Amino acid sequence: MEAGGDTAAPAPGDAEDLEDTRSPSEEAGDSGVHQDPPDPRDEGLEETESETRDQPLSLLSPLPQSEAPSCTCQLWDPTASENSPLGDPESGSGSQGGDPSDEDWRSKRKHVFVLSEAGKPIYSRYGSVEALSTTMGVMTALVSFVQSAGDAIRAIYAEDHKLVFLQQGPLLLVAVSRTPQSAAQLRAELLAVHAQIVSTLTRASVARIFARKQNYDLRRLLAGSERTLDRLLDSVERDPGALLLGAVRCVPLARPLRDALGALLRRCTAPSLALSVLAVGGQLVTAAQERNVLAECRLDPADLQLLLNWVGAPAFAAGEAWAPVCLPRFNPDGFFYAYVARLDATPVCLLLLSTDPEAFHDMATCRRLVEDGMHSLGALRALGEAVSFCAAPSASAPAYSVQVVGASGLRHFLYKPLDIPDHHRQLPQFTSPELEAPYSREEEGQRLSDLYHRLHARLHSPSRPLRLIYHVAEKETLLAWVTSKFELYTCLSPLVTKAGAILVVTKLLRWVKKEEDRLFIRYPPKYSTPAAASTDQASHNGLFPGP
Repeated sequence: MEAGGDTAAPAPGDAEDLEDTRSPSEEAGDSGVHQDPPDPRDEGLEETESETRDQPLSLLSPLPQSEAPSCTCQLWDPTASENSPLGDPESGSGSQGGDPSDEDWRSKRKHVFVLSEAGKPIYSRYGSVEALSTTMGVMTALVSFVQSAGDAIRAIYAEDHKLVFLQQGPLLLVAVSRTPQSAAQLRAELLAVHAQIVSTLTRASVARIFARKQNYDLRRLLAGSERTLDRLLDSVERDPGALLLGAVRCVPLARPLRDALGALLRRCTAPSLALSVLAVGGQLVTAAQERNVLAECRLDPADLQLLLNWVGAPAFAAGEAWAPVCLPRFNPDGFFYAYVARLDATPVCLLLLSTDPEAFHDMATCRRLVEDGMHSLGALRALGEAVSFCAAPSASAPAYSVQVVGASGLRHFLYKPLDIPDHHRQLPQFTSPELEAPYSREEEGQRLSDLYHRLHARLHSPSRPLRLIYHVAEKETLLAWVTSKFELYTCLSPLVTKAGAILVVTKLLRWVKKEEDRLFIRYPPKYSTPAAASTDQASHNGLFPGP
């Protein structure tokens, strides 16, 4: 992978690709392993005609308590309260009022709603869904009115507000925003919210439930998932890079250590193991994928980001957990079985995805082998020190300062390499330094995020896409650049000239080229699992899509 070190920097006077906007007042802006379990109260639900293409669904019986370790392991309980990442629906965002006439509620920059086609409230980013039932009913009426004319509503623009609608099967998702995000960016955020819901229930289960009962209250099955959705939306606000660039952030790590960890994951396998992931603080350390999975389907960054958000829940802070999880981009209609454990009481998390619902003990054995191997390598100590070294007050993962680039005037950047050969099946990745002054304060960090959203929307405009943008804002200068080798967004001092900005970017590209082995996983490890002992394993193999 090439970081663009050989790419010629644009000349300061290159007017063809350079947009110079100087307006200080304007802010720049399968299958899945066993199928999903229906709610016992909805036993006998039948698929509609539109779902006849889906693989026949089988019940997923929870692992009997007698078969599960009684000490540190816990089965996933979606109704668990305080220590569960899903929690109680009334203890999350739903407890913050919700009356549309309430000034505090109206002052929020962005709202996200999820409801059924029948107008049944499911989720609201702020406020109680009960208090917002009338508002959601109006949204349903708008959608139905437009659909009655044979059309579909996508967005409404009203002064400084955008209302973006997304229909996904029987679910309707709505974003109401007065941020600089474009409709396409808000739609991507709604898709991420929908994927998080599907990861709990699967798409086929949701469709089957509403085919039987249109006004079904889905909160019964998503009990407590508000906290998971809140955490997802919070991460998008704090760190827009993952969603904007469609990539995952990797922990900066010396290549010999990362390669050694990848080799360790390759050795610690079991017959049903499909994916092994090491992460810390929501960032990827390394991941090893089963060779058959690699040949059939690339691990989508959206699925991996969903997993990283999921394992960041408080319930996974200690001990072990064994839970079904759906990867919507891989197969939205089936489950994998996830083994999650913190290694040696450190922030380092091991996630193992299996296709066998009875493979807990095999995964626990893999965990012990990985933990022993990491002790031998000194990796747990190294990753723990990296977390402690991070200077950001709210940081929970390794990061680096923009000062290490050695480019005067550079304040922050987002960088995504694009020159990845398809045959490597590389996972899309990006890197960025931690936020430092003046962006360490929440308000300033949010303003920088808004600027990045504006630049991204201009670069990827469907009507007039650009390759290069140079923008002088009131408090900073920004330069965004897309080539065949990389996508780059930089924030510079307001005193940097156009020629100076080009020099800073050139120095940054050289630094990334030099450090790319430390910043990115260049060749993700892959392995072949041992043959399954049972011939029945193929019947619930989650590696290939169903019919």
